[in-house]
Order: sequence, then C-alpha cells, then structure tokens
Amino acid sequence: MSWRPTYRSSKFRNVYGKVGNREHCFDGIPITKNVHDNHFCAVNAKFLAIVTESAGGGSFLVIPSGRLDPHYPKVCGHQGNVLDIKWNPFIENIVASCSEDSSVRIWEIPEGGLKRNMTEAVLELYGHSRRVGLIEWHPTTSGILFSAGYDYKILIWNLEIGEPVKMIDCHTDVILCMSFNTDGSLVATSCKDKKLRVIEPRSGRVLQANCKNHKVNRVVFLGNVKRLLTTGVSRWNTRQVALWDQVSAPPPDVPKSGAQLGH
Repeated sequence: MSWRPTYRSSKFRNVYGKVGNREHCFDGIPITKNVHDNHFCAVNAKFLAIVTESAGGGSFLVIPSGRLDPHYPKVCGHQGNVLDIKWNPFIENIVASCSEDSSVRIWEIPEGGLKRNMTEAVLELYGHSRRVGLIEWHPTTSGILFSAGYDYKILIWNLEIGEPVKMIDCHTDVILCMSFNTDGSLVATSCKDKKLRVIEPRSGRVLQANCKNHKVNRVVFLGNVKRLLTTGVSRWNTRQVALWDQVSAPPPDVPKSGAQLGH
C-alpha cells in the first residue's frame, strides 16, 4: 500500500452543525460510560439500538420511534458490559451484540419493538477466551458474522450451525477496527500495535501490513475504488488522516495465513 498525502484546504472548514429540535431527540437515555473505544449505537430502517449503563450485566435499548419512557424495556441477557452492537444487513429485526462476558449473541426484535425486557437470545456464541470488543456482519453473505476479541483473534461464525468456521490469528495486540470492501472478499483491520492489515478472510492470508510513519487507529474501505482511509498519528504524535492505494503484492515479512478451524 502506498500513502497519498493530500494538502488541499477542506471545503468543510467553516461548516458548523446545528442541534436538532427537542421533538426530534431522545431524552433520558442512560448511555454507557464504558471506556472501550466504539460507537455504542447502531441504526437501520426500523430501529435505533443504544448500549446503556446498567448494573449486574450488560444491556442495550432498541427504540422504534417517539419519546422514551424511563422504564422502557431493554435487551439485557449479557453477564458483562456490552461493547458493540450491529444490525443484520439482510434481516432488519436481527441484531448482534458482543460483551465483556466473552460471548456474542444474536437477538430477534419483535415487530413494533420490545414490550418487556428481553433476556433470551436466539443464539449464544462462545469461542473467544477473553472479552469480545468488535463484531461485523459480512456485507454480501447472509448468516456470516465476524467477531474480534481481546485474545487478538478474529472468529468467522456461520450462524446456521452456530459455530466458528475459521479463526484469523495474525494480530499481535487488541484489534481496534474492522472494515470490509464492498463484496466482502477483503477485510481491513487496525490494531493496537498501530499496523494496518488487509486480510483475505477465506484463506486468512495477510495481503498487506503497514505501520511506517503512520500509526493507525481506525480504517474504512472506500467503496469499490480500491482505496482505504485511515485515521491515526505520525511518529511525532500529530493527528493524521491518510488515503491508501490497495496493492496486491504481500510483504515478505508478514505471516501468510491464519489458523484454520474447519469447513
């Protein structure tokens, strides 16, 4: 990957946001105070899901519309804090969550939203040895979910059988971010070791790994233009946004594959 520095002045330099009207806002939501670096919310065409502060486990709200009642029911089946939630891109009522209890859970939200607390998940997935910080649905294949844990591993789950079908084990520290290209043939990750990796999920091969002059925190594929955008810091700890070209040749000093679990 080659980095293309850009020096043009931003046309958004003097653009300012405006606070929404009160009738368009949700009040009284006890948003989580967890220090894990994540979005803690997810939205689709039907629902808004928000991770909330709770005692004795982890929970999140699923809000259809309108003002929020203080006693609005929650999804509260986890035994630890919820660290990430993602809606299924193919089925609008299905949401996945992961937690400090080392599990990934799949929930089916009823039409019209929750009428009472939901504690029973459709699936409970256990495979990580430490807490799970990230989950991502495969963008083109229904029933395939990726999870990244504090055991430095990415598990690829087949939800039809409820088991991991592959483990990607090429990271040396906690994985901070995952992003797919449009057809799901590649996944880019950022890691606490400050490296950007481009991985082929089917084989587990690391196609690219880079950490020179730019310590990566976040990464996203830019559609199908074969470019990636990252945020991070320079070797002098100045904040940076970098644009990368995707190159196919693998570097010689990077592990070529991850561990295989089956199928």
